[in-house]
Amino acid sequence: MPKGTHSVSRRRFLAGTGSLLAAAPTMARAEATASSAPRPVIPTPPDPQRKIPIGVLTTVYDHLSLDAMIDQVAALGLEAVEIGAYPGSKHCPAPELLADAAKAKDWKKKFETRNIQVGALSCHGNALHPDPAAAKRDDETFRRTVLLAERLEVPVIVTFSGCPGGSPADKMPNWATYRWPPEYDQILKWQWNERVIPYWTPAAKFARQHGVRKIALEMHPGFVVYNPKTLLKLRDAAGEEIGANCDLSHLFWQGCDAVEVIRLLAKNHALFHAHMKDTLMVKDQVAQFGVLNFPEDPTKATEGSEYFRVVGYGHGAALWKDVVKAYMDVAYQGMLSIENEDPMLSGEVGVERAAYVLKNVREELLKA
Repeated sequence: MPKGTHSVSRRRFLAGTGSLLAAAPTMARAEATASSAPRPVIPTPPDPQRKIPIGVLTTVYDHLSLDAMIDQVAALGLEAVEIGAYPGSKHCPAPELLADAAKAKDWKKKFETRNIQVGALSCHGNALHPDPAAAKRDDETFRRTVLLAERLEVPVIVTFSGCPGGSPADKMPNWATYRWPPEYDQILKWQWNERVIPYWTPAAKFARQHGVRKIALEMHPGFVVYNPKTLLKLRDAAGEEIGANCDLSHLFWQGCDAVEVIRLLAKNHALFHAHMKDTLMVKDQVAQFGVLNFPEDPTKATEGSEYFRVVGYGHGAALWKDVVKAYMDVAYQGMLSIENEDPMLSGEVGVERAAYVLKNVREELLKA
């Protein structure tokens, strides 16, 4: 059994039995005088060893038809999907599914008959873009995805927080993180007070009104929510519908501890979704140039200090076993969604490699 499992179970056992023993005399007297009174229901705590479903963000199969994509997912033995609900998606024609309830039911049945859970709908965009046309497009996509999630009874929507300009006159997004010189402090205050919170507060309310309680924001560089602190800041300001898509690939290079991040988000009831993607830190590049060393040519990802890899190819299986165990320990209720942006193991090959690692570490934990 993994380290810590015995101690957790023992603490829970002692806490539970201790309280029952202390209450025993009172309970006995109560039974003697009111034997017909209904017994209190003691809630069963969630099982920390839940078999969390392993799935995939299906944009990696954009070249396939819906049926062919489902065949591929089933062939890999995956149990869940995160479906991209973007305009023009072959896998999720949102306008058609919203216009025809019968068609939406048939769409979802395609997954159910293969025992595949539709765990999330994704609509990554920038609804805070300073270009009004771009912001309007992405806001409409978000709201349409909320309505579709309501119809399909999908619990999670995955997107970005977005990034506005640095002033009302800006034409391009301005990602500010450091508050000095003072202009950057002014930028951040203006962004959050005039754009970020005023957008996401009613957006969260809109989701709530349509029964969607989990907006999973991917903590991503280039957007105002890029780490757990900024995520929790927005959640506090805009509402409990705001939570995290915990994509550790964006947090490894920032120096975050994967397990501590999972625990922190769970403690704050903000752990809504999990992308399974790794990051390789290039030791000599980090040593010479630091972690903010990104290639000038985005197509040459491997020339930077870090780049995306499939699960197990940036950090070993031992680390990913700790990650999956942490999700189990906090009773995470979502899916483990493989996202592949590996420049070396692209497409289906990378998904297959990641699934192999995740299935094996999950099996080891469930048997422990």
